[in-house]
Amino acid sequence: MATRTRRTERREEPLSRERIVRAAVELLDTAGEGGLTFRALAGRLTTGPGAIYWHVTGKEELLSAATDAVLAAAGTIGPADAAPREAIHSLALGVFDAIEAHPWIGPQLARAPGESPMLRVFEHIGRQVQALGVPEAAHFTAASALLNYILGVGRQNAADGRAHQAHQPDTSRAEFLDTAATAWANLDPDEYAFTRNVAGRLRDHDDRVEYLAGIDFILTGITAGQEPAGPARA
Repeated sequence: MATRTRRTERREEPLSRERIVRAAVELLDTAGEGGLTFRALAGRLTTGPGAIYWHVTGKEELLSAATDAVLAAAGTIGPADAAPREAIHSLALGVFDAIEAHPWIGPQLARAPGESPMLRVFEHIGRQVQALGVPEAAHFTAASALLNYILGVGRQNAADGRAHQAHQPDTSRAEFLDTAATAWANLDPDEYAFTRNVAGRLRDHDDRVEYLAGIDFILTGITAGQEPAGPARA
């Protein structure tokens, strides 16, 4: 009876690209990129490596598809009618949350510019930059600045979280920040005047709020030249 049940389940969910990608994401989450092999994936799917090759050509295509699937699930692309700033916020938070939940995403998005997941993120950012009325000559610089901030801060946040868990697994984030803020507050007042002054902010800050504030700083700079000119003076 158990054998018949297992066979029925296989018939109900045949091997497909979508199922392979889901299994790859699960494997990447538990074992990282180094643990994603077709042998390991075949074992998880209870099939042979050759069957997987009918749906994906190799590991690079599988990594790209897994990255796309995670980004899509994170809602990186907001409503089509969203205002440019809102659309950038939505994409930025989606990438931030995706990297935090799936740290292997960061390196995938940081690959060569021709890799499709990063290219699609860049394309979406670029279209919002155009919609903001940024001069064409500044399109590349503006979109690149946003992309580098989004990927860089997202990866750093995920790295900090992993380091915290590795070195102080029994310490909460609040406790960790309180300890760090106290250390900042006790620094030499002449050598670290600024750092001592913002120690309280470190203790109470929200990563996502600070992240979006940084996005807005960049957007303010990008759009600063778009403000309508005042009346000419005589």
